[in-house]
Amino acid sequence: MRTAQFLALLAAGQAFLGIAAAYDIPIAARIGGIESDFTTLVYNKTGPVLIGNDGGAASGGFHAFAIDDGGRLTETKHETPGRTKLVTTAYGVGGRDLIITIAQPDSFFRLYDAGTVEQVGEPLTRTLGDWSALCVWRSQSSGEQYLYLFGKKQVVQFLLRVAHGSIEIVEIHTFDTPVEASSCAVSSSTRTIFFSGDDSPKIYAFNTTESTQVPDIAIFATAEADVTGLSVYVGKKSDYLFWSVILTGDDDIEIQGLNFYQSATKSYPAGVVTYAIESDSGTGFGLSSLEEIFDDFGLQINTAYNPRKVPYNTKPSVCPECGFNGFCETRGICVGANQCDCDEGWGGLYCAFKEVKPVAETDANGGDGDDPAIWVSPIHKTMSRIITTTKSELGSGLGVFDLTGKRIQTITAAEPNNVDVIYNFPAGGRLIDLTYAACRKDNTLCLFEIHRNGTLAPISGGVQPTKENYKVYGSCAYRSRTTGKQYLFVNAKTAEYLQFELSWDDTSRSLETTLVRNFTGGSGGQVEGCVSDEANGWVIIGEEPHALWRYGAEPDDDVSEGFLIAEVGDGHMYADVEGVTLVEGTTANDGFILVSQQGVSAYNVYRRAAPHGYIETFTTVDNIEKGVDAVTNTDGIAAVGTSLGPLFPHGVVVVHDDVNQLPESGTSDEASFKLISLGDILSDGLLEELNSNWDPRS
Repeated sequence: MRTAQFLALLAAGQAFLGIAAAYDIPIAARIGGIESDFTTLVYNKTGPVLIGNDGGAASGGFHAFAIDDGGRLTETKHETPGRTKLVTTAYGVGGRDLIITIAQPDSFFRLYDAGTVEQVGEPLTRTLGDWSALCVWRSQSSGEQYLYLFGKKQVVQFLLRVAHGSIEIVEIHTFDTPVEASSCAVSSSTRTIFFSGDDSPKIYAFNTTESTQVPDIAIFATAEADVTGLSVYVGKKSDYLFWSVILTGDDDIEIQGLNFYQSATKSYPAGVVTYAIESDSGTGFGLSSLEEIFDDFGLQINTAYNPRKVPYNTKPSVCPECGFNGFCETRGICVGANQCDCDEGWGGLYCAFKEVKPVAETDANGGDGDDPAIWVSPIHKTMSRIITTTKSELGSGLGVFDLTGKRIQTITAAEPNNVDVIYNFPAGGRLIDLTYAACRKDNTLCLFEIHRNGTLAPISGGVQPTKENYKVYGSCAYRSRTTGKQYLFVNAKTAEYLQFELSWDDTSRSLETTLVRNFTGGSGGQVEGCVSDEANGWVIIGEEPHALWRYGAEPDDDVSEGFLIAEVGDGHMYADVEGVTLVEGTTANDGFILVSQQGVSAYNVYRRAAPHGYIETFTTVDNIEKGVDAVTNTDGIAAVGTSLGPLFPHGVVVVHDDVNQLPESGTSDEASFKLISLGDILSDGLLEELNSNWDPRS
């Protein structure tokens, strides 16, 4: 009877085993007449007990079946707290083994003694929602036990513990998942949780963690058909992940809620796999012997496994000095409910952000700043300039500052938002530098010439239209290495991007633009910051509430689907995703992408080369010696990795500060921008990837 396809993988840090085969599973025992989804097993001295949910009748609950000496399933108990979908077991909680369920009518956790199947205490921790999977993880580091409760594209992590003589369930945090999970499984040795969704062949995974940091979720494997169940078998040297998929046979059988019993019984010397079953003949529970399955796969059977003897350290991760409500972080100690006293040099959320001090700040200028750009001087790099935007009516325009932050010039413009620099643009027989911004007041593209001394001047054709009923927001520039043509990107809050070719008309002796492409960037959320990578032919855009994306920057590139670099909730990125900048390296594969995160006033660093691996997060702190305050509610960011003299020997990062605190107390009505040495952000090894002599005009 062909019911499921199994795939086994070696976990525990070993390589992919690559065993995949459709397998006909003989059903050794079966109970019908129950609408079921999940099974769990109790390791009792008298023999294994199968626990299965009852999601059909209003009274529902769960059933307990002893697996007797003849290999049959004999019902021993039926608890009826209401229609129930989820059941699992936890061992050694205050010296007691527990069955854990959630009844759908009232959404309370209920605990039952696994030996007597009697309820323990009152219902706990009401958790409203349509929950679809439940797994238990016991940390080998601390011995603490955690519940992972999956629902509508989210998972809630709980701590299951004994406090003041009673068992309690404490919510730790909630994070999003790419699908609604229909099954989950845990590998304790690899600290990994696997989950899958209905109507999908993809299996996802994330690492468990004793903190409130959101984990990275990735696709672990893709089956040949939709996955219906997952379970981990604890091997002697490594764990095996098994899954079942839908197969349509003569009996149209589907199994889910897989679970393994890894001890020998009289009828099943290799142990059993249990499952909820649905077929043309009805619904219920079944079990099969593991012996033939493991023989066919050539895997080692481990019947010595004992869930009560999972090795762990005696030091708990949940700290008593926090009222048992906080985590001891790697770079700090807990001083309150999820509050940390961080080690020197670390701060931010859970002591996870590297702290750096700005070495200078620009003079206060304009009512509402936004975005900076850095212009590298062709005369001497110490004469390079910082160009900033003021997007409010008060002081509307661009500001120019030297590398100490002293204001050199201001020039009026129609509320520019983002600003960028264009080098060596051919204009009437000469090569000039330009600064470009999207001007929100009149929805135009604003351009100014940059003189060799770094000051700005109007240029003929420096105000270019976009299109009717279009409202500009963010912008960046791109020059094609293929054709040599110069392009201007501009976007609206609606995520509609326009790409214009910029050229010089010798007849009118002025700039002109031609619309060559428009497209929707990201997933439809509000966008603003962007930066081009000319060597790789990319434009990288920030979708404020959601993610960082990459698209081809050439006019004929396919933009039907972007490359997702990072997204809010992946464990490293936080909303709003604002400014984006690129630090050039020695080759097209070297260098880094820096991203501003307004909600936490911090910045992420990613690899320039695909797949753009995350490196670190940094934030700013007060530089008391220099009288420079930390950044608050940051927005735009710009950076270069070339040496700019003794102040910035490895390059500079310039960031927007929305709330400029004054040395004598209080805050300024005008914005400022902070200057940070790139050498204070990147380690020596990462700095070696940069070219200290990088020339943007070469």
